Amino acid sequence: MNDQTFRPAATTPQPPLILAVDDEASNLQLLRQILQDQYRLLFAKDGARALELARQERPALILLDVMMPGMSGHDACRQLKADPATAGIPVIFVTALSSPEDEVEGFDAGAVDYITKPVSAPIVRARVRTHLSLVRLDELKETRLQIVQRLGLAAEYKDNETGMHVIRMSHYARLLGVAVGMDETQADDLLHAAPMHDVGKIGIPDRILQKPAALDKDEWAIMQSHALIGGDIIGEHPHGMLKLARDIALTHHEKWDGSGYPNGLAGSAIPLVGRIVAIADVFDALTSARPYKAAWPVEEAVQYMKQQRGRHFDPELVDLFLQQLPAIRAIMDKWAER
Repeated sequence: MNDQTFRPAATTPQPPLILAVDDEASNLQLLRQILQDQYRLLFAKDGARALELARQERPALILLDVMMPGMSGHDACRQLKADPATAGIPVIFVTALSSPEDEVEGFDAGAVDYITKPVSAPIVRARVRTHLSLVRLDELKETRLQIVQRLGLAAEYKDNETGMHVIRMSHYARLLGVAVGMDETQADDLLHAAPMHDVGKIGIPDRILQKPAALDKDEWAIMQSHALIGGDIIGEHPHGMLKLARDIALTHHEKWDGSGYPNGLAGSAIPLVGRIVAIADVFDALTSARPYKAAWPVEEAVQYMKQQRGRHFDPELVDLFLQQLPAIRAIMDKWAER
């Protein structure tokens, strides 16, 4: 079978594009018969051509033979995964090699699945459908994350903060999360939720938020309401990143001694993520320049954090945070104001 694209009648939206790679025309023809009713298909008979088509056409998934003349399927897969333009395309090996060692080598090369020949039509369809669903799920997660990050950035445009503040404090929070024992998934959720800490400032009038002088009692009460507004904007969620984001928005202004707001929580009654973000947020605010103040030297900020240990901040978390000073300085340098 010559290199070609088989395209069913146009539909809206178009079906996913799948690249099938095999040096035997009969195998490509079989895959065509199995998949042509549901997908657009692209074919190649060797690894080099597969790499070329993958870069040009960006298929949603690749079905790849292993034993081919010239470049093997394993080598082609490694090259796909090494190229940022194609690294995210899932690869399923379709091969006559069936030993456990062969499967391990395939997964080590970067494949997401392994189908042995002779192929079963129901199995091929099921595996393709499953991995395309996972791709779609990853895309939805990435879209959700971008929306959350940009909503957090929108709050910064209302205030005297900057986008760099959001980035730095989020990385400080992740650093402290790992230090306190979070696994990588939990720490990443914290990293992505932290930018939402002040999203409630969207609901604060500019005359208060941007007032150059000290706020009076009534104005301060309105300013404090941004924590509750943030919780309302994010909404209630049973678990996951958005639950963390709501907990953070509601509690990052609570203080260890109970003198914070909006609910006067104290000690361990403040959710852990709120206690973490309180430290990350204040430390970055102290060490950053603002229209109304110069940036504090790190040494002075460290002294302040120590003074507020057991008052504003969880004392154990302050100790853990200050143990990370080399990594904190690296974050400060990487995400410095431009």
